[in-house]
Amino acid sequence: MKNLSVRPANPEKTLELLWSRIRQRGDLPGFSKAVGAILGAMRGDDDREFNMTKTVLSDPALTQKVLRLANSAMYSMFGQEINTVSKAVILLGTESIGHLALGLKLIDGLSAASTGSINARSEMEKAVLAGHIARQVASSATTRDAEEAVVCSMLHSLGRMMVTFYLPDRWALVQARCTDPVIDEAQATRELLGLALDEIGCRIAQHWGLPAGLIDSLQDLGPRPAGEPLDHADWLAALATMSSRCASAICEEADGGKSNPALTSLADSYADMLGLESPQVLVAVQSAVHTAEQEHVFVRPSRLAGAGRKAPETGQQVGKPVDAAAILTRGVADMRDASPGTSAGQLMTMGLETVYKGLGFSRAIVFMHSYEQARYSARMCFGEGVQEVFSRLVFDDAYQPDVFHAALANDKMIFVENAQDPAFVGKLPRWWRDTLSNARSFMVLPLTVNRHPVGFIYGDWHQALPAAKIDPIEVLPLNELRRLVTSAVEQRRQIDPHSTRTIL
Repeated sequence: MKNLSVRPANPEKTLELLWSRIRQRGDLPGFSKAVGAILGAMRGDDDREFNMTKTVLSDPALTQKVLRLANSAMYSMFGQEINTVSKAVILLGTESIGHLALGLKLIDGLSAASTGSINARSEMEKAVLAGHIARQVASSATTRDAEEAVVCSMLHSLGRMMVTFYLPDRWALVQARCTDPVIDEAQATRELLGLALDEIGCRIAQHWGLPAGLIDSLQDLGPRPAGEPLDHADWLAALATMSSRCASAICEEADGGKSNPALTSLADSYADMLGLESPQVLVAVQSAVHTAEQEHVFVRPSRLAGAGRKAPETGQQVGKPVDAAAILTRGVADMRDASPGTSAGQLMTMGLETVYKGLGFSRAIVFMHSYEQARYSARMCFGEGVQEVFSRLVFDDAYQPDVFHAALANDKMIFVENAQDPAFVGKLPRWWRDTLSNARSFMVLPLTVNRHPVGFIYGDWHQALPAAKIDPIEVLPLNELRRLVTSAVEQRRQIDPHSTRTIL
């Protein structure tokens, strides 16, 4: 084929077209907001663990994927079942969960955009497998942050995925140009798009405000001479590049790449840069392939597993689960098994999550008592729409003849099955009617230390959800839950008798 020179495309025009296509599809506004929330939780100085838990729990599908991953063979070193996101955050750390959630959410967002595109699905499978490979390789290099390596490797092909998802016509031209035997993909991409795929990925990541370290890792870093030292950013870029190239080699082979000589070549080329031996890299890669075959924790790698994809997970809250008692029991077990170093705030987060997910509440809120201010106020919450009224969830501790003061005075759980009953309105305080009045049913679970109420856990079901109630079999784990929480609060108060700020 005769090689015809092509005038390079204008890179800014390519990016303008890319953003135009994204806006037309309308797939990314909510996705960008979710990524912003994850990044905000990672960067926050205060309550980072709770904010990360809250961010993950706000997306039920993401919650299930994070828990599935935390219980997978990738994290088998913990040797215990993880039933709550809050426990996963405690065990794995805010940064690790943040990186995992970020990678999962980005892949999910791009997956939604790729429906019906064979090329897009193929690129996503490679990205998912690259994350598995990076996790195994980084685990062999024990001084490195494995979770950071996972998300960097999953997103290393961000530019390629975005082009195949949103500019399939331009990508088809690139592939056609590559049929010329003297034109490789890199040259064809620069000619037809005006910039390299990794440059596109970096520009997109900058636009989204992703962490600088992640952006730096998106550069395609080729092999360097043996013995040349790498800083952390280059190490991540090298691992992400190698993982992506290995994933491509594997996915392009019918046998899963297990006999692919390209893998050996890649291992030989990058092992020294990564501080490993070539056989170590190959073992890690094969282990990643095995994990991807056995566990479908991201997107199912169809070329590896051969079967069809699972149905997408719903993100809708549908009310009380049929196995509520079992979920509550597992959550309480997480709390009971928490390490002695777990703080009262961490245990409270686990308890609130257990109530929220176990009973399928629309909202779950912790109220704490302040002796100095002589009032109860909301301190943490899960659920849709609570943040908008959070600052108004406060009331004086002086006794009033309402359902909340009754529960606190008697130290007994109260369940209101029909809060909309006109005959019951007089027992509902004004602050509740002004903020939470769209609830059909709600629960008040008092927290008492030495016969003095220190707060309570509130949970409700919206009127739009099916009618539900708390069954006797669920009372036992709920009582155990509040015993564990109040014990932690009591221990904290022995250190600081008057401050609630140090508790939550």
